Amino acid sequence: MITVENVSKTFTLHNQAAAVIPVMEGASLQVAPGECVALVGASGAGKSTLMRMLYGNYLAASGRILIGDVDVASAAPREILDLRRHVLGYVSQFLRVVPRVPTLEVVAEPLLVTGVAQDVAFDRARELLARLNIPERLWSLSPTTFSGGEQQRVNIARGFAYDYPALLLDEPTASLDATNRAIVLDMIHAAKAQGAAIVGIFHDDAARAQVCDREIDVAGFAPREAA
Repeated sequence: MITVENVSKTFTLHNQAAAVIPVMEGASLQVAPGECVALVGASGAGKSTLMRMLYGNYLAASGRILIGDVDVASAAPREILDLRRHVLGYVSQFLRVVPRVPTLEVVAEPLLVTGVAQDVAFDRARELLARLNIPERLWSLSPTTFSGGEQQRVNIARGFAYDYPALLLDEPTASLDATNRAIVLDMIHAAKAQGAAIVGIFHDDAARAQVCDREIDVAGFAPREAA
């Protein structure tokens, strides 16, 4: 479901004489439906860079990134947007939403944009918010006013509202208490059982061991001159 073939990435520092910094080369991996693969490595090794390339936020310098049959490395912006609606979900560490939009709408949005009936989408949002212990009295408020842990749980609810065939998870259990951490790990197991191909970054060793089938050390993708 997810295939990365010989991907490289550089950054150009335009404010420093256009210096080109190579950060990754030869990155290759595959993730099958129902499999969860963890990206591991020291801070700065390139885990987040690779994740952002998978999602299409960073453009790869070379190589292919196939999510289903779409090559994210060369796809047009409209293809990337369609991929994100129907195929590729992303749960980041930080909630980014339009202020003043109620929490219930924030969580239901991924379903609504795919044409799911409003009552069905909102029922699913209510189910997830209740499961993740977000008090019902907060559902009509913007999550921008919530605590960090509450915002993260809203972000998780939003990311799991639609059954994406491929899913990217960036520290999904960070800042969560033990009860909510266990709930999120159960949700990841359920997504795997439904056939989702998952790539994740987990600094929580126990969480990683519980849900991930194998690990890929991104240090192996360091540019040769920097290795």
